[in-house]
Amino acid sequence: MLLAKTLRSSTFKLALIWIGIFGALVLALLAYVYWSTAAYVREKADRAIAAEETILRNVYDSAGRDGLIAAIKDRVAPGRFESGVYLLADPSFVPVAGNLKAWPAALKESGAWYDLGAGEWKPDAADRSVLRATFDTFPDGYHLLVGKNADNLDAFTRKIEVALLLGVSLMFVLAGLASVSVTRRTVGRIEAINATSRSIMQSGLGKRIPLRGTRDEWDQLAENLNSMLDRVEALMAEVKQVSDNVAHDLRTPLTRMRGRLEKAYHRPQNGNYDHALIGDTMADLDAVLRMFSSLTRISQIETGDRTSAFRPVNLAEIASEVVELFDAAAEDKRVHLDAVVDRRVLVTGDRDLLFDAVANLVDNAIKYGGEAGRVTVEVAHHDDGAVIAVVDDGPGIPDEECQHVFKRFYRLERSRHTPGNGLGLSLVAAVARLHGARIEMVDNRPGLKCRLRFPSPAMS
Repeated sequence: MLLAKTLRSSTFKLALIWIGIFGALVLALLAYVYWSTAAYVREKADRAIAAEETILRNVYDSAGRDGLIAAIKDRVAPGRFESGVYLLADPSFVPVAGNLKAWPAALKESGAWYDLGAGEWKPDAADRSVLRATFDTFPDGYHLLVGKNADNLDAFTRKIEVALLLGVSLMFVLAGLASVSVTRRTVGRIEAINATSRSIMQSGLGKRIPLRGTRDEWDQLAENLNSMLDRVEALMAEVKQVSDNVAHDLRTPLTRMRGRLEKAYHRPQNGNYDHALIGDTMADLDAVLRMFSSLTRISQIETGDRTSAFRPVNLAEIASEVVELFDAAAEDKRVHLDAVVDRRVLVTGDRDLLFDAVANLVDNAIKYGGEAGRVTVEVAHHDDGAVIAVVDDGPGIPDEECQHVFKRFYRLERSRHTPGNGLGLSLVAAVARLHGARIEMVDNRPGLKCRLRFPSPAMS
């Protein structure tokens, strides 16, 4: 099954194409090596034959025909030039001296080079000897043939041919095996991802892509996909929790509104009573609408592209404006609200969203910090970026609850009876993610310090 998929895969087909291209290039290179090597060996043999011919011509010029015959007899004597071939023939090509019995019929043009098969220069030969030869004609009409048995040259070229053939065959076999192996591994990893995907579609998000521990790019891909699945599963769990919390938080005001309306429906009309009932119902509806408005705003921040509105923003100005806005609410609860800020702390972001985030933190600090407490907004610039913090001296938040309070509709048990819908810190978290800021919740002993730490421009 896996082998069939391997052979049908586009990776394997692409590998075959590149093997063909690479093989053609290698063949061309090896052909050039073969041709140049054989040509070099042949040229070297030709130079040796030409040198020998020059020596014999000089003998002829200095000692005449008799001296040439004596030199040829000396060369063909046993133990002398065993691979050399010599023949002196008269003008009618009748042999005079040398180790050839007859003049080869193929040799017709003086000064040319010839390759003679065994049947052309050694009729009684049982082997496939090859003669490389040339001849020259003297002024008196006599012909001098000088040659060399080229068996060594042919054997050498045949060895090169066999070596090249074996090398090319081995290369193609190894390339084919390598392409099948690599493609099989690739297809196997892809099939593992496909199998996990099918399992997830059938049974849910509980499955994960198996890792092989090789730390290669496939394991990195599997880790990224598993992280994505973890994130999707967490988001699905949050969606379910939000749905449950929305249903729970809506049940009470809707039930209360229906009870009032049903009670008013069954009793005689009363102006003052009806007016109060309508006011209470409108208040409950406003609370429901505020909850949906907060949900919509958080979703827009998380899913929309709000970075186009980013501009340089002074966090010190935002902190001062938020303190001024909540000054009256703080006085009502006898909370001392102030700001400790540097004069100019710049970040790049959406001013309105940052204002809302800081406002929610200050509102929570005043609301849950207790009466006659103290709330301070601190803004400073450090080496690693800008920091804005809201500090109170209230009861704080247990360590095990710190990661949950940013979930939508999540509320601590002690704050259940305090007005609110549990969406304020969710909006703060959404704004922080949009700006690349890190949220830190630190025990203030007593109270809580909630910091938004923004990256510096060099780090962002």
